[in-house]
Amino acid sequence: MRKYWHAINIGIQNNLTYRFNFLARTLFGFIPLIAILYVWRTIYEGKGAGATVGTYTMAQMVSYYPLITLADALTAVNEDDWQIAADIKDGNISQFLLKPVDYLAFRLCLFVSGRLTYLAVAVVPLVLFFLYLHEYFVWPANWATFGCFVVSVVLTALLQFFISYAMAMLAFWVLEVSTFIFILFAFEYIASGHLFPLDLLPEGLQRILFLTPFPYQLYFPVSIYLGRVTGDDLWRGLIIQAFWVVLAYAGARLMWRHGTR
Repeated sequence: MRKYWHAINIGIQNNLTYRFNFLARTLFGFIPLIAILYVWRTIYEGKGAGATVGTYTMAQMVSYYPLITLADALTAVNEDDWQIAADIKDGNISQFLLKPVDYLAFRLCLFVSGRLTYLAVAVVPLVLFFLYLHEYFVWPANWATFGCFVVSVVLTALLQFFISYAMAMLAFWVLEVSTFIFILFAFEYIASGHLFPLDLLPEGLQRILFLTPFPYQLYFPVSIYLGRVTGDDLWRGLIIQAFWVVLAYAGARLMWRHGTR
């Protein structure tokens, strides 16, 4: 176990070398976020006081996008899939076959170190931005709701990592995995609720999307925070999200086993 704590420590030290990149990514990430918030604000103001879009009030919509951005920043796999694919193509993966180190656990430690470093560097501008929006921002109904949101975000991080890890394993069989990674990213961007709330879509399309893991990557945890998923639906959703995590983990292990034969 100590070796994995050491991997997290080394990962944090390496990431801190590029702390300005994390800060710059956070600050420049506010630009498209502010733009889309102004678009929605204009839409609501044009509809009059107390207007809704779908079932979203202006406060809920203004809160939705910063929360999506925050959840994405805390759970996104930035370069891990590319690095894993590079390890396979360059033959660096062979050293892990000779050492008592589980490669998936090692990469998960590096992923966690990257997210912790991002949180440490970006926490101040993120807090200031959320305070700036305090007039419109919706806070969780209670601490239990916030706790469920945190649990869901952790499950989201694991789900994104295991899916990306499994995708990177394709490097055992194909020369270039970039096409597959970009296709996956495109599906995630739309079907995870990053672009717009998924419950604005027709009900039939919603049902189809919820047969995939993508809505449980961003849309579901943010819906918990906003109080749009409660009671039995909340617990059912967390169980389904955990199921997708287990399935993605099993898929990642299976692809590793077949790739290293």
